[in-house]
Amino acid sequence: MSGEATVPEPVRYGLIAGNGRFPFLVIEGARRAGVELAVAAIREETDPQIERVAERLTWVGVGQLGKLIRFFKSEGVARAIMAGQVKHVQIFSNAIPDARMIKLLWRLPRRNTDALIGAVADELAREGIELVDSTLFIRDRLASAGTMTRRAPDERERADIEYGLEVAREIARLDLGQTIVVRARACVAIEAMEGTDAAIKRAGALARGRLTVVKVAKPHQDMRFDVPVVGRATIEAMIEAGATCLCLTAGKTLMFDREEMLDLADRHRIAIVGVPPV
Repeated sequence: MSGEATVPEPVRYGLIAGNGRFPFLVIEGARRAGVELAVAAIREETDPQIERVAERLTWVGVGQLGKLIRFFKSEGVARAIMAGQVKHVQIFSNAIPDARMIKLLWRLPRRNTDALIGAVADELAREGIELVDSTLFIRDRLASAGTMTRRAPDERERADIEYGLEVAREIARLDLGQTIVVRARACVAIEAMEGTDAAIKRAGALARGRLTVVKVAKPHQDMRFDVPVVGRATIEAMIEAGATCLCLTAGKTLMFDREEMLDLADRHRIAIVGVPPV
């Protein structure tokens, strides 16, 4: 025996890429950390531009769970990240699932997002692949606690935040949405399937001006998937609706274009504040 210490092999990471910018940010963050990702891009969802930034990539259909797992196994992936939305309704209506996905769907007691992706995580685990926190390489983009803009919420906005948090946390617990829009301690709009930015615009059409937007993580938010996200487009929707304050769950909400968001909010005197998770 030489007595030399054995250097462990580095952990190999895989990325399940859905739609939007989230997967691109993860690739960028991983690269900064010196990590190369094996990317499984969802044919029905992922921006084709991902081919320009991913070094090792394969395309899989939204129902091709078996192909995704085979790709990760061939790449030696031990930990996987899921980033970007994959509309689960496609799996139930438009996709042609492979045998592995059919078995998974058959076992599902409920067909909501959490149940479906939780089952996918279990399938990956059976193959020795751990689904990990999707913000692992982009923690610097998470909302921080306290006031993030030059202007702090005023008394009216603080009252609306207090009321809004009670309602938003309840609808998040029920998996109905994560955002509500409040005016004078009254709920103007609750996010449904349309997403945060569309809900803000709908609120503006109902009661433009002096609106407070509250977006929260679920009480037991699984950061492996379905992470709350806001971006520059959220601030633009708020400006259009006449909203003046945005409240986010600190450490649990991703802020795409963080610096641009804060700059735009400051220019329009919008307050952005992070509150601790429940």
